Amino acid sequence: MEKSTRVGAQIYGYSVCLVAVITFLISMTGLVNAILDLGDPLHSGYTPPGSPSLASYENYKLDVMKSFGQSTAGNKESYMPDETSLKAMYEAARSEKITKVRHDSNKAILLSGLMIFIAAILFISHWKWMQRVSKS
Repeated sequence: MEKSTRVGAQIYGYSVCLVAVITFLISMTGLVNAILDLGDPLHSGYTPPGSPSLASYENYKLDVMKSFGQSTAGNKESYMPDETSLKAMYEAARSEKITKVRHDSNKAILLSGLMIFIAAILFISHWKWMQRVSKS
């Protein structure tokens, strides 16, 4: 009876260690991706198709002019924002994208870091426990 209890404990202990290692590896991937996204927030994350490019003001202006031309093709009177309005629109869109990516990256860094910490604690505690069980 003692031997079957010990075998069950070993299966449980090594299973927890295996799951902790897998969780650690997956969380490290998320952590590295979030750190890379923080390095270049304008080019990371999801950009919906058809949205204007935020790479530069000139690209943004060209994309907005194209979209205004397509949406008002049937209209003889089309509205085209002036240069200062376009610049303000670009700065607002750029700022919003940077803020969103930074928030998402910081959240991912916090969650991945927490998962790495928990996985490390679980692994260390169960590994030490398994060493004690195998000695007895």
